[in-house]
Amino acid sequence: MIRRLALAALLLVAGPAAAATRWTEVARYPHDDRAFTEGLFIAEGELFESTGEYGVSDIRQVRLEDGKVLRRVALPPALFGEGIAPWRDRIVSLTWQDGQGFVWRRRDFRRLKTFRYAGEGWGLTQDGRRLIMSDGTDRLRFLDPRTLREKGGVAVTWNGQPVRMLNELEYVDGEVLANVWLTSLIARIDPASGHVIDWIDLSALVARSGARGPEAVLNGIAWDAKSRRLFVTGKNWPSLFEIRLDR
Repeated sequence: MIRRLALAALLLVAGPAAAATRWTEVARYPHDDRAFTEGLFIAEGELFESTGEYGVSDIRQVRLEDGKVLRRVALPPALFGEGIAPWRDRIVSLTWQDGQGFVWRRRDFRRLKTFRYAGEGWGLTQDGRRLIMSDGTDRLRFLDPRTLREKGGVAVTWNGQPVRMLNELEYVDGEVLANVWLTSLIARIDPASGHVIDWIDLSALVARSGARGPEAVLNGIAWDAKSRRLFVTGKNWPSLFEIRLDR
């Protein structure tokens, strides 16, 4: 616990004095407070989520309005689930320290493929051309969505300093939004340069989230590009929020 608080303090030192990106809460929806959220996305109007922790990790489709789990697939008990991203009619998922990822058919969660990668798996998103992966460092890694091999990456910085502990990711209008683990901050990243454009400080939202415990941190960003709606949640949060960025 002391180590985690120290890490959070170090992260905040590298963070903003004041985030310029303002936001407004639009709506609140129920969320399974047993879900240790690791990934979140919306595809064709449907909400998908991945959860972590050994023995209970899964990938699920969730009904937004009431938080009901419509269907799910469990990961092997020895694996800790991490980020997910849609690619065409599939879902690509990561695991934490096992260097093992999976490809699933989105309509029925049938597992189609297993792949390997170096290091840890944390967050995952895609920009229409490539998968973008975080691994807990200051680096975003780019994967070929066909071969799932790494094809470059970029170091993420703020005022020339590395921004580490990048976690859950979402691609929104040319930017990568990234939760920074153990903080209430979302970094808005230019994926071409790795520079943080600005910060979204959701500490006020975290305070009224109803979340309890040191593990219940902000982690989960989903962008519905068709309706232009942005959603956020956290690990074991009882609520999922729709917010609007007032840029």
